[in-house]
Amino acid sequence: MSECTHDCSNCSSSECSERKDFSEKLNELSKVKKVIAVVSGKGGVGKSLVTSMLAVLTRRKGYNTAILDADITGPSVPKMFGVYERAEVMNEKYILPAKTKTGIEIMSINLLLPSESDPVVWRGPIIAGTVKQFWTDVVWNDVDFMFVDMPPGTGDVPLTVFQSLPVSGIVVVTSPQDLVSMIVGKAVKMAEMMNIPILGIVENMSYYECPKCKEKLKIFGESHIDVTAKEYGIDLIAKIPINTDFAAQCDRGLIELFEGDFLNEVSDRIIN
Repeated sequence: MSECTHDCSNCSSSECSERKDFSEKLNELSKVKKVIAVVSGKGGVGKSLVTSMLAVLTRRKGYNTAILDADITGPSVPKMFGVYERAEVMNEKYILPAKTKTGIEIMSINLLLPSESDPVVWRGPIIAGTVKQFWTDVVWNDVDFMFVDMPPGTGDVPLTVFQSLPVSGIVVVTSPQDLVSMIVGKAVKMAEMMNIPILGIVENMSYYECPKCKEKLKIFGESHIDVTAKEYGIDLIAKIPINTDFAAQCDRGLIELFEGDFLNEVSDRIIN
């Protein structure tokens, strides 16, 4: 029998006659109220940037927020926040997450490696197991909203996260290119298979605003995100412009200082 790749709770397939619960429990020292996964169908669209911004926005509104960096082979979250110290081990059993300047808890593979430039050359099952441990072995201190920065695609890690963690919603990140419909379609269909609602779509690098004349220039061509969102019944769209300040803040570990209301509606929907 082939491996199950979807949510069996509402499935009538004979292959799901022996339904398994793959959910993983938090340790007794942790508490996480809501988990939001940030996904993309391809790499390089700014998924980690959106994850970080959403964590910062919800933190600014007074909530305890955290980021679980599930992109094991391409972690970038710690650098965006200027967090470089290694995570601490408590009682040889638990891992204490690092904290950013404003108190956002972070767990990433880069916080466990001798050097942040060390590559992670692991096979899929080991990577998926590591993500589970970030959920079960890390002491998450009364977190209101946890954002999971997912690797691109629909492989081992996304499946592990959706089956093992209590994900209550998904934010899809994309860019303004012709293949956007295919990319969003893959993410939407996987979410449907796992019975997880999509909260909205974020189009990164949507346009560049000329600092002199304020004209919005479509560097990557005309966007089709509105048509795509309508096709899949998604009613919330956010558009982030190409902004050199964002890039500089990420490089300097100062993403918590970003300014802009591009993701306010998305963060409001997550909170409500």
